[in-house]
Amino acid sequence: MKDAFGLPRSLLILGGTSEIGLATARRLIARRARTVWLAGRPSPALDTAADRLRTLGADVRTVDFDALDPGSHEEVLGKVFAEGAIDMVLLAFGVLGDQAHDEAEPLAAVRVAQTNYTGAVSAGLVCAGAMQTQGHGSLVVLSSVAGERARRADFIYGSSKAGLDAFAQGLGDAMYGTGVQVMVVRPGFVRSGSVRSRTTAGWPETPLATTPEAVATAIELGLRRRSETVWVPGALRMAMAAVRHLPRPLFRRLPL
Repeated sequence: MKDAFGLPRSLLILGGTSEIGLATARRLIARRARTVWLAGRPSPALDTAADRLRTLGADVRTVDFDALDPGSHEEVLGKVFAEGAIDMVLLAFGVLGDQAHDEAEPLAAVRVAQTNYTGAVSAGLVCAGAMQTQGHGSLVVLSSVAGERARRADFIYGSSKAGLDAFAQGLGDAMYGTGVQVMVVRPGFVRSGSVRSRTTAGWPETPLATTPEAVATAIELGLRRRSETVWVPGALRMAMAAVRHLPRPLFRRLPL
């Protein structure tokens, strides 16, 4: 069960090698989380991530999970919940894709959409249902500011995140009053320390950039406050409100 501050004792990270997911796990382990499940495709990176979290004192387990195989989600995730209650699920998987390549190769664009949206819808519904059955839990969904308004530079990725964001908001309304909290997290450009995260490597620097550790801090604060939406950094809330309402002719000319 969660502690007195609403923080989880057990968590499941969908996208077990996600830098944001692992930063969040480290932060919550420091706050007394004791059981961590890392769900992802089998790989040395997944095993290494689990070993590193174990050195922090947590019981860390891995589970084979593929966002692109929604037919397996109910069985795979059901087995995790059958092992014991999960206080928090962090939906952290996703791919950026390559906009220029994906425009020319529609099947590649579909893969981005299937991973970021279809896979997330499947996994999100399975986990929300399991937490509703156990009577409590928090589903934290990593969205993106890219989903706020389609940009020429990344509209395939952005549209998939827009769909995910809308889905998560609706799921939160559906779960209201059940004991299950759904929290949508909208980070801006994410870099890792002095370098870019894997997702944003090679992209030009942007204003209001953030880090996996800063997102993890915001997630913890959001859990404590039982927030429904979290922006990282917080200044993005007002910035994106302005961008969202710009006339399209002006918006097209901005270096976004």
